[in-house]
Amino acid sequence: MAKLKAACHFHLLLFLFLLSFHLSTQLPPSQSQSLLQILQLLNYPQALTSFDNVTDFCDIESTPSLTIVCYEDDITQLHIVGDVVGRPTFPQNTKIDLLFSTFSQFLNLKVLSLVSLGLEGPLPPTVGDIFSLEILNLSLNSLHGSIPEVLSSLKSLQFINLDGNCFSGNIPSWIGSLPVLTTLSLQNNSFNGSLPDSITHMWSLRILTLSRNSLSGNVPNLTNLTNLQVLELGDNLLGPQFPKLPKRLSILVLKNNTFRSGIPAELGFLYHLEKVDISSNKLVGPFLASLLALPSIKYLNIGGNRLTGLLLQNTSCNSDLTFANLSSNLLIGDLPACLQQLESKNGDIIYAGNCLSNQDQKQHPLKFCHNEALAVSIRPHNREHRQPPRGVMTFLRILGGSVAGIIVFALMFLTMRRTYKMGVVKEPSTRFITENSSVTDTAKQLYDAKYISQTMKLGTSLPPYRTFSLDELKEATNNFDASTLISESLDGQIFKGVFTDGSVVTIRSLTLRRRQTPQTFTHKLELISKLRHIHLISALGHCYEFLPDGLTISRVFLIFEYYQYGTLRSHVSGLQGQKLSWTKRISAAIETVKGVQFLHTGIVPGVCSNSLKITDILLDQDLHVKISCYNLPIVVEHGGMMTSGVSSTGTKGKRQAMGVNHRDKNDVYDIGAILLEIILGRQITSQNEVHVSRDLLQVSLKTDEIARKSIADPAIRKGCSDDSLKTMMEICLRCLHDKPADRPSVEDILWNLHFAGQVQGSSRDQNQISQDPPASLSPSPEMP
Repeated sequence: MAKLKAACHFHLLLFLFLLSFHLSTQLPPSQSQSLLQILQLLNYPQALTSFDNVTDFCDIESTPSLTIVCYEDDITQLHIVGDVVGRPTFPQNTKIDLLFSTFSQFLNLKVLSLVSLGLEGPLPPTVGDIFSLEILNLSLNSLHGSIPEVLSSLKSLQFINLDGNCFSGNIPSWIGSLPVLTTLSLQNNSFNGSLPDSITHMWSLRILTLSRNSLSGNVPNLTNLTNLQVLELGDNLLGPQFPKLPKRLSILVLKNNTFRSGIPAELGFLYHLEKVDISSNKLVGPFLASLLALPSIKYLNIGGNRLTGLLLQNTSCNSDLTFANLSSNLLIGDLPACLQQLESKNGDIIYAGNCLSNQDQKQHPLKFCHNEALAVSIRPHNREHRQPPRGVMTFLRILGGSVAGIIVFALMFLTMRRTYKMGVVKEPSTRFITENSSVTDTAKQLYDAKYISQTMKLGTSLPPYRTFSLDELKEATNNFDASTLISESLDGQIFKGVFTDGSVVTIRSLTLRRRQTPQTFTHKLELISKLRHIHLISALGHCYEFLPDGLTISRVFLIFEYYQYGTLRSHVSGLQGQKLSWTKRISAAIETVKGVQFLHTGIVPGVCSNSLKITDILLDQDLHVKISCYNLPIVVEHGGMMTSGVSSTGTKGKRQAMGVNHRDKNDVYDIGAILLEIILGRQITSQNEVHVSRDLLQVSLKTDEIARKSIADPAIRKGCSDDSLKTMMEICLRCLHDKPADRPSVEDILWNLHFAGQVQGSSRDQNQISQDPPASLSPSPEMP
């Protein structure tokens, strides 16, 4: 019986508790009366018919047209959506400020959404009386005038949507004073003028959509908006400069504006981008093909610009890409195979109006794109076209039209350009070849630059450099399984990776020692992407691993070609049956030096002090050379990929004392050490051995053929001519000179190696040397 009484008491208490809770959610009479007044002010819209005969508004079932949310005894959210877009339902004789005054009766109202109700007139100041407001959505009405400044007092506002109204005037500068605003959407209004600079201080902003207004001028620098993910500025008059963008952006819409600059290289490093629409502007300069391969890209539209560039069939694309519009530009070459495959899978690919070889969509003749590209080439902004000083013009007239006069004047002008500045122009990340150069240095760099366009072609068989996703690398290495690990150090690891298409790569992981952002590596990765040559193990791309904040890099991955064949050392000082013939050794030496020549001249400034070792020289199955380790800026800074060896043992201090003027001669010394092992056919593992062997070569040069051949590798003694061997010994000794200034140039070495091959061929039928000597080389290879 006692148990039964206890149970009854429990159920009674539970009933009273639930009853009290239900009564606590009943709205006070004032708020109920306010809701009925709103019904009347809105002219009894269809959405509010459920108000009839309602005693508890908090119990009204939510519909797409009406939602009321209560907490305790207050309305906290009110959503009202009209039934017909564009039809005025708000009575014109009703004052709109009275409506918003009524809303201020809800003291804890956090969300107010009045959509498509035909609200007309200026947004009244009484909206500022809703102090607790966090979300304000007044889209698809007929509100006009400016946005009232009283909104700046609502410091809890996180969301403002005024789309589809008739607001006009400038976007107010006080908008930047809302400290927690995450979404600002003002699309399809009549705002004009430029964007306020205060936008750049809206640190919490995640979505900024201002499309379909009449905004003009350049977009402020948005790089500090580290949380911004959606930026839609289409259908305005913004420009001419392409905006500077934050790193976490996922949607970028700039279509139908007046941007007429080039696409900045930084756009190719926004790895979160899923949608990019920069169509129908006047953008010029090269198209960044790397945009097609961004890790998250799904939609890319560059149509209706004047972008130039050569497309290749082996250009890479993201497999998730579903839409690409390249139409009405000045692109030449071939439509990438990845886009053709996407088109065959019913993807939306548009490329008409270019000069591509693919004729499935209408193309212009090649000459059209060539002529148009010349007409729209990028010119530096803010550059004053000043006349040269009068003294220079007089000097030029005295020199007359002679070729010598023009050359002298050109060199003088290149020197004087540092004094006579032509305007405030920001230098690009890859420096001009005349920067910080003397007249002599300029002449040499101009000479070296001749090789750039030629040598870059030697790497065109490689797939284009691109950004890899971390998921791709994990899949290629079975989530970096230990079975794929090649080597490991304090600074990172090297893995062997196999992609789904069967291609094999080397993946170098670098653990960063300090917090850095992708911007830190932009210039270095740009340089690495240009180091592509038939005699280099070239980088295929890179990947970042980010910390949870999505902005800071924890690891950098560099993806290289994979080579599984032996080193040059194993073929000159290894097992007897694997040793190269003398002519093959000359070929290997030539190809090695050509690789070094490209490092020095393939980009400006060149890549020097590469700590070359014979174990870094790899041979493929056809015995062609690939240099596997060289001075990649990003690698050296974060630990380096060079291992110990002759070139860095006992000479490191001497090299560092050489200074900038002889940086290229460090590599010349290393070439000498490699030639030494090629000639002797035995491993040289210490600096002392280098000195002893060098002295031995020096003595043998003063004796006869028998003495010279007696110190050479026994495997090649019968097959090499004395003239060829003597030439190799001489250039080797010159490379190993103690004074850097007395060492030969790389061009001089290359010429002597070719000569050694030629005299070998004249004495005996020789195997084919790897490549003919460059036409620019002659018996006097040193620079004038």
